[in-house]
Amino acid sequence: MNEKFKIKLTIGEFSKLCYVTVKTLRHYEKMGILIPHEIDEWTHYRYYDVSQMEQMNNILRLKAMGLSLEEIRHLQEEGDDIPTCNMVNKALEKAQEELCQLRNRIAALQQMQGLATKTKEMSTFTIKPLPGGTVANFRKQIKSYDELGPLCCEVIGPEMQRLRCECPEETAYCYTVDYNKNFIPNDIDIEYCEIVTKYDSADSKILTFRQIPVVEKALCFDHRGSYNTFGESMAIIFKYIEENNLKIANDPRFSYIHGVWDCDSIEDWLTEIQVPLY
Repeated sequence: MNEKFKIKLTIGEFSKLCYVTVKTLRHYEKMGILIPHEIDEWTHYRYYDVSQMEQMNNILRLKAMGLSLEEIRHLQEEGDDIPTCNMVNKALEKAQEELCQLRNRIAALQQMQGLATKTKEMSTFTIKPLPGGTVANFRKQIKSYDELGPLCCEVIGPEMQRLRCECPEETAYCYTVDYNKNFIPNDIDIEYCEIVTKYDSADSKILTFRQIPVVEKALCFDHRGSYNTFGESMAIIFKYIEENNLKIANDPRFSYIHGVWDCDSIEDWLTEIQVPLY
């Protein structure tokens, strides 16, 4: 019986057939991930066989899923091509972080697009009192302000409805306070408060209720657009505070007037930033 004919592919041919660069193949060889089937003793030409095309495709598939080359090499050493649960969870977490960053970039570009096509309405400062009373209170560590909308719509809102919370119709007031003392990426200690006039006293694992005093005066500024550009508005606010010799009494509040719940465009989001003053 004749031995099956084996096709030998040069590194250039293998590169072309697998849609990867020669540089990539040399790097994979150096890492021990994909070793040429044969290296000529005299010419040092590298040859690959057809069976290695499947191995190359599996490497590319795992890499596209977010696994590192080190993790792929570990799987090969274990004789497996299916990632462990830990590897999948790690890659999924990284993908979610990248998605969050991409959403932030899109939001910033959309806001810049709006600035380029129309004149942005200029906001003005006002000084006014802020209401006090009983607030439904929710505190959580979040990774991004992008989580705020879903939290309000999917967690806080349904729980307030379950507890039969009633809010003042004419003076509805909700806000958040960021308690981080310094900027920590993906770790924002945020408190959500919404004034209620009535609520069921049943225990809740999500909300607590407490009294907040009236704030006699607060400097208020309209922030329009993405929450990720709060820093730009804060720079304007603090410059105004410094120029007018105002004294800050407490942490700034972010009162959400229009957002994802009632606007189709990020450009139309409106948040009033409120800085309590002495």
